[in-house]
Amino acid sequence: MSEHHILSGKKILLGIAGGIAAYKCAELTRRLKDQGADVRIVMTSSAKAFITPLTMQAVSGHAVADDLLDPNAESGMGHIELARWADLVLLAPATANLIARLRAGMADDLLTTLCVATSSPIAVSPAMNQQMYLAQATQDNISVLKQRGVMIWGPGQGAQACGDIGPGRMLNPADLVEKVMDYFSDKNSYFTGVNITITAGPTQEALDPVRYISNHSSGKMGFALAEVAQKIGANVTLISGPVQLSTPNGVTRLNVTSALEMHQASLSGLKNCDIFIACAAVADYRAETVAEQKMKKQPGIDELTIKLVKNPDIIKDVSNHQNRPFCVAFAAETQHLEVYAKDKLKRKNVDLIAANDVAKNGQGFNSEKNALSVFSSEERFDITLADKKAVASQLLKIISQQYALKNKGFK
Repeated sequence: MSEHHILSGKKILLGIAGGIAAYKCAELTRRLKDQGADVRIVMTSSAKAFITPLTMQAVSGHAVADDLLDPNAESGMGHIELARWADLVLLAPATANLIARLRAGMADDLLTTLCVATSSPIAVSPAMNQQMYLAQATQDNISVLKQRGVMIWGPGQGAQACGDIGPGRMLNPADLVEKVMDYFSDKNSYFTGVNITITAGPTQEALDPVRYISNHSSGKMGFALAEVAQKIGANVTLISGPVQLSTPNGVTRLNVTSALEMHQASLSGLKNCDIFIACAAVADYRAETVAEQKMKKQPGIDELTIKLVKNPDIIKDVSNHQNRPFCVAFAAETQHLEVYAKDKLKRKNVDLIAANDVAKNGQGFNSEKNALSVFSSEERFDITLADKKAVASQLLKIISQQYALKNKGFK
C-alpha cells in the first residue's frame, strides 16, 4: 500500500493551542494534505496570536473554526458535526493548559468541547517549556489521558524558544505526519472488512410479567469493543441485552432480552461472521415456567420455590458450529482467575478468553475501567487497569494478532 493511500480520504481535525510551536502547523497541514488527508482546523483564541486563521485557511482549504458560539456554525450544531466528522483529532501544539483542561473534561471553548463531544481517537503532541512539561501536575495529567486511551506523541528534546534545553518540543511536522500514517496503517492492518459480532450486557429471564432474574452487567465493555472495532475498520454487529447505552456510530445493533433470544440472534448471523466476541453476561438459568400473571404473596406461606433450567451455552454452540468463526469468550471471576479461565478456554473450545476479576474495586461490572488477563492455549497477555475504551483497543490488538496467526492473514 502506498503512503498516499494510507491517508487518502482520512479526515483529520487539527486543534491548535496557543504556543510558539503553532507556527509549524502550516507545514504540518500541508504535509498531511500531500498524503491525501482532508484537514480541518480548530484554533483556540490564544493560538491566533502565533499564527493567523487566514494562513491556516489557505493551507487547509477550509474556513478555520475558532468560536464555540458562532451563530452561523451553531445553527447546524457545528461543534457536534465537527466532532462526528473526524477520523482522528490531533492536538498540536498541545500546551500544558490544554492538556490540563482536556484531563478535567472542560468544555469552555470550541476545541475542548469538540474533544469532549467526539468518539474519535485523540492524539496529543505536547509543546511547552521543559520545566512545565516535567512538572508533576503535567505528568499526572498526561498519565490520566494515556489511561483513557488518548495517544501521546512526543515531546521531543532540544533547545526551546525560551532558551532552555530539555523535553517539551513539539515533534516536527514530518514526524507527526509519520505518526498519523503509522496510526492509520495499523488501523488498516487490523480489521478492514472483517465481520465481527459482539454480545454485550446482561440478559433478563422472566419469572412473571413484572419480575425477572438478571445481573449487574452494564454492557460498557461490549459497547467499547464495538465502538473501537468499528473505528479500526471492522463491520460490527452488536447483540445487546437491556442496557441504557447509545449505539456507537456505524455499528449494527440487535436488541434482545433473554438468553434464548441472544442465542438465536448469535447463531443466525454466523454465516457472515469472521470473529465472535462473547462479552455479554448471559444468565446461566431461566425459570422453567413463566407465570402468566403476577405472582402474589399467599397468606401463611413464607417460601416460594421456583424451578430453574439451564440456558443454552451461546459461546460453546458458536465455537462448535459448522460455520465456526474465530471465538473470544469473557470470564468474570471472583477467585482463582487463571485456573478457571484456562478451564473455560478448553471447555468452551474458544481461541481466546479474556478474564477479569470482578471482585476487585473499580473494575468489571458497572465501572468505567477494567483490567483483563487474556489467555490462548499457549500464551497469556495482561492488560492493566484502564478506561474500558483503552482496554478494548488493547484487547482488539491481541485478537487481531491471534486471528492473523490462525488465518495467515485477514480474509
